[in-house]
Amino acid sequence: LLPFSYLRPVCDIRVGILTIRQKWEKYLGVKASFITAAYLSEKFPLVIEDDNLLIDGSVLPSAQLLPLIEKLDTNEALLHNGEILAARLTAEQFAELMSGKRPEHLTGYELKDTPIYQINHYWEILKIHDEAFLSDFALLTNDQESEDIPAGNVVIAPKNIFIAENVKIQGCSLNASTGPIYIGPGAEIMEGGFIRGAFALLDNALVKMGSKIYGTTTIGPNSKVAGEIKGSILFGNSNKAHDGFLGDSVLAEWCNLGAGTNNSNLKNNYAEVKLWDFTKERFVLSGSQFLGLFMGDHSKCAISTVFNTGTTVGICANIFGEGFPRNLIPSFAWGGKQGFSTYSQEKAFETIELVYARRGTKLEETERQILSNVFEASASQRFWEKRS
Repeated sequence: LLPFSYLRPVCDIRVGILTIRQKWEKYLGVKASFITAAYLSEKFPLVIEDDNLLIDGSVLPSAQLLPLIEKLDTNEALLHNGEILAARLTAEQFAELMSGKRPEHLTGYELKDTPIYQINHYWEILKIHDEAFLSDFALLTNDQESEDIPAGNVVIAPKNIFIAENVKIQGCSLNASTGPIYIGPGAEIMEGGFIRGAFALLDNALVKMGSKIYGTTTIGPNSKVAGEIKGSILFGNSNKAHDGFLGDSVLAEWCNLGAGTNNSNLKNNYAEVKLWDFTKERFVLSGSQFLGLFMGDHSKCAISTVFNTGTTVGICANIFGEGFPRNLIPSFAWGGKQGFSTYSQEKAFETIELVYARRGTKLEETERQILSNVFEASASQRFWEKRS
């Protein structure tokens, strides 16, 4: 699930409206902790108690799966293709599992007829986005009363629209006949915005004037968007704040697309899209005809950048120059079609600090260490370093 799992546990990937973790916490009424890569463990610690409910972080809750997990007794596990999907463990059993052993006295039940919604590859975020969106909309709006839709907007199917508190919408078109629309607290849609559901605009996010957005699209918290967007997800704190097309794409956090940036989401020959598989270290068929740009955290591109169908960008990349850059742009890359050099950690940190300062936050030492770890781990992908 790289590049999106470089800086977060898998369960903090956004699919639908909410992250996977947020879904489970809301459904089960619990607070999650994390089994994750060692270099992430300080920021995302693991808490082991006397009674522990373990759930695979790549699996989404569903109406069929939830009651099975809630009914689990101690020493019981649900299996999917022989692997533990969920289990209820004592502290001793948890310690055995963490040491690489199969816990003793654990009874496993294979899930044969239960549909499992799971992301095994990063492009599958979009494959299950539609269904996850509808489930999240129902979860977020259940027993909640929507604010009134402000006057002065063109509204179609208002019963499918939920407006949270302190929302600003003026002179816009909201069409929820093709899917629900969720507008989170403090969000704003400026004049001339054309929104067609399914669409979610999360806390304090902004849609700028004259934007055209098609479903299913989720704009994460504190993000700013403009231009034309279709079938995409922005995790949060990312900006596509100018004209240009973004289609069937996923941007992690703290990304920025320069004015006039466009991506292709369909090959000229209409063939199945290939994407980079970080495990197999080669391009593989995705099973989808429409896939665009997948950009990791803290990556940015200059004005008028163009991305080809099925382009994957790592973290902390800075892309510029004319023409289509290659379909895999490694983490800490600096350049474009004309070639790349390495974006040094020091320079990347300087940029992150400036970006964070604009949002009133700081780059902590823990995060510096995480980024440094990824810099080393991703070195083998930076092919130009091997030539120097």
